[in-house]
Amino acid sequence: MNSPEHLDVEGPMDEESPLAKLHAVLHAARLRKQSSMTRVASRSGLSRTTVSQAFNADTVPSEGTLVALAPVLGLDPTALLRMRQDCLVPRRRRFRTRPRPVPDEDARFEDRYRQYLKNRHGRLTVVGLDLRGPAAANWPLDAAYLSLELTEPDGLGQRVERAERALQRGGPMLVKGLAGSGKTTLIQWIACAAADGLLPGADGATRSPLAFVLPLRTLARRASLPSPEDFLAAVGSPLAGAQPDGWADRVLASGRGIVLVDGLDEVPELMRDRAREWLRELVAAYGAARFVVTTRPTAVADGWLADAGFRELAVRPMSRADVAVFVTRWHTAARAGVADPEVRNHLADLERDLTVQVRAERDLALLTTTPLLCALVCALHRDRRGQLPHDRVELYQAALSMFLYRRDHEREVIAPEGISLNEKESVQLLQKLAYWLIRNGRTELNRATAVTVLADALESMHAVAQQGDADQVLTHLLARSGLLRRPSTDTIDFVHRTFQDFLGAKAAVEALDLPLIARHSHDAQWEDVVRMAVAHARPDERAVLLESLVSRADREPDHRKRLTLLALACLRHATELPAGTREKVQSRAALLLPPTTREEAEELGRVGPLVLDLLPGPGKLTPALAWASVHTAKLVGGDGALAYLKPFSTVADDRTRRMLCTDWEYFDPQEYVAQVLSRVPGELPEVEVAEARQIPALRPLRFSRAALRGNRSPEEVTALPGRERIVSLRIGGNAAVHDLGWLAGAFPALATLALSGCPLVSSLDSLTGSTVSRLRLDDLPLRGLGALAAMPGLRALHLRRLDRLVPDRVPELPWLAELDVDHPRFLDLLDRWPRLSALSAPGTAFLHRTGDVALAHLRRLELWDADLASLSVRRAAVLPQVSEVSLTVKTGELAPLGALFPRARAISVSTVRAGLTADLAPLADLPRLESLTLRGFGTVTGRAAFRPGVVRTGQVESG
Repeated sequence: MNSPEHLDVEGPMDEESPLAKLHAVLHAARLRKQSSMTRVASRSGLSRTTVSQAFNADTVPSEGTLVALAPVLGLDPTALLRMRQDCLVPRRRRFRTRPRPVPDEDARFEDRYRQYLKNRHGRLTVVGLDLRGPAAANWPLDAAYLSLELTEPDGLGQRVERAERALQRGGPMLVKGLAGSGKTTLIQWIACAAADGLLPGADGATRSPLAFVLPLRTLARRASLPSPEDFLAAVGSPLAGAQPDGWADRVLASGRGIVLVDGLDEVPELMRDRAREWLRELVAAYGAARFVVTTRPTAVADGWLADAGFRELAVRPMSRADVAVFVTRWHTAARAGVADPEVRNHLADLERDLTVQVRAERDLALLTTTPLLCALVCALHRDRRGQLPHDRVELYQAALSMFLYRRDHEREVIAPEGISLNEKESVQLLQKLAYWLIRNGRTELNRATAVTVLADALESMHAVAQQGDADQVLTHLLARSGLLRRPSTDTIDFVHRTFQDFLGAKAAVEALDLPLIARHSHDAQWEDVVRMAVAHARPDERAVLLESLVSRADREPDHRKRLTLLALACLRHATELPAGTREKVQSRAALLLPPTTREEAEELGRVGPLVLDLLPGPGKLTPALAWASVHTAKLVGGDGALAYLKPFSTVADDRTRRMLCTDWEYFDPQEYVAQVLSRVPGELPEVEVAEARQIPALRPLRFSRAALRGNRSPEEVTALPGRERIVSLRIGGNAAVHDLGWLAGAFPALATLALSGCPLVSSLDSLTGSTVSRLRLDDLPLRGLGALAAMPGLRALHLRRLDRLVPDRVPELPWLAELDVDHPRFLDLLDRWPRLSALSAPGTAFLHRTGDVALAHLRRLELWDADLASLSVRRAAVLPQVSEVSLTVKTGELAPLGALFPRARAISVSTVRAGLTADLAPLADLPRLESLTLRGFGTVTGRAAFRPGVVRTGQVESG
């Protein structure tokens, strides 16, 4: 979408200014339509923030925004664009199209604040790197930061891009990631990158953005969540008292602010609801600012902040390439400052050995999916001279031993603070702190509380109490354990939440608090505590805890799925368990299997390898369900998943085969091709590539359709084997491709081309004369489509999310046969494509067109989101030429279909609203109707009026 121009006003905005007039026109039209801002956003396809800015902000809306709003508000887009142009013309020298200057006092303070951000957040505590002393654990952020890959649903599946690119695309972001996946490090990087001027300003301002870093665990101690003027004070910044009055408001209102809220999952559920309202208010008040919020995936439901315009992105597991980079960086940092050449050579040998092990050993590869786990593996590999554990619980136990005892003992560091603790004593004390945090729903506590907790523990630890008081013991644990840190002068937390959960669960088991764990097991904040408690418990205690989970799942429908899957996940840690308990858990879990939607498949995939034993094989699955089980198995990965997937390679179902060909980057490419893809008979439906290392593995395969996602360069794309045979190519989420001139020579047989999420592709001129007959354009910064006029072979065109496209730059294409559009504005251009035989379009907007749409050749019509109940048939477009109709409807009112499509041969109607009733009787008089298919309706009446076999019903396919 076009960037809005900022208008700096000398004095208050004149009510007669062009921008004020534009706002007045928009508001009046909205009131006439009796539409809320939310409804306008939904119908226009724009975010709530963009709509709010268009109606109220002192920035001129982009061309794309106004074109999208026009049909929703019943306005003439050409008139709106003229008004927009008036806004950009200087009037009596009152308006200047340049950024509003920053007051001198603000500028001086911001220089101090930027330096503070770099000092405060510019170093990272890297777990396990402190083998030469705690200071060595602090790693410069620019060396430590590993760019995360994020996924976001889009029209072609999942958009995959690096976090930096996702941030540049703008809009509030909710980033979901597992423990240790690097969410907090991402927050630190954004803050420092903004402070260093490495992030562009949201409105093209000369000064780069300013970040407000707000850990929710810190804010949880307050009675209420802070307003902007209290942001710095709320996190204990020493600069809070020095900020100019109104400074934070000015930064956010100007669009230069980035609000970084870390750790929704680290506060109790009640506070998460408060946080949601707080975020909604902030976004509503400061629509020009940027927002990034992080959480664990299970802490909030999908769409939790969607009504505030937040995009949801998920952190992907580290790829093999990411792991290799991390291992290299970790060992480079470990070598820094080591003068002894023998030690440096030893570290270099360890780096090479670990790199080989991670690639070769699948169990180890599953342990290195997040930066935290990678760091632990690197540290333990060094500490144990190459010997590594092979499951997560053993990994944590080995890490505790390394941190709490072996590091100092083997280097003969004895009581540097006058305190000497053995491993068991250290664990007992840390457990007390961890369990206090868990019971109180916190992830940090103040020093006075920590001293009180330790003082209570020392009453039964005589040998430790003799060495010093609780304050001295706490000082020792902070200095020597490697597991505690001080995020501020008066607060203490664990270096990572994982250690808190692991130690807290151990304390809970020892305190016989299994009922307490079971009571909280529905809360995502306790999920890892429950798993670790099963690992720590004795066999009879495990049985009690798992039976409690099953009992709660049976009694509480709202929590049934979560508790059942959690119990199933816990079996991985239950090495010894009564057979009856195990069977009870597995039988409940079996009721959730097989998965039927993508969401269910991904939820099961997070359970891990145990789910593979419960997933039915291809012989017991219908084609409509097989693909979801395949998706689950691929998310699990490893040898077991390969063995499960192999039999599916001969399944004839097309959707299952397509699923086998996607998302396989988590396997060794050569092995996956040999074990799975090479066994698929005939030609593969379409092969997806997400990493360059997959490309050489494709050589033995027969395929003519390929999809590439991520930043694959033109050189990588043209390295596809058998490219002379490729007839279909999809390129998505790619910031490396800009010119398309290389396509024609590299792919001489190319007939279908789909481009999605390619921010550098701003022109199609290089496609002039192309042989492409089907073209899909999705989320590209195109302003015009003039090049299509020089593509006489083009027969099918799909236009989605082209926010910058100017309608006047869309050419006439008299030879075009198929069209798929996502916005009502394209319906005003239908006369430019007179020979269309197939059309897919927004349903209500199309049907409300007055009179005949003059598409004499139209035979197939697909309409989505069609509101037939509000349709006036007399004013709607009657289409006797259409023979095939497919609709997605909002109500069960189907009677208008007979009048709209009097000669239809096949009608298919779907609804996603459960329980609707459809009466078919009004359609019985259609003389040519041969097939009437309904999906998703609760009740269907009037079947008796049709010949046998005409009416078919079913469910809407999910996923």
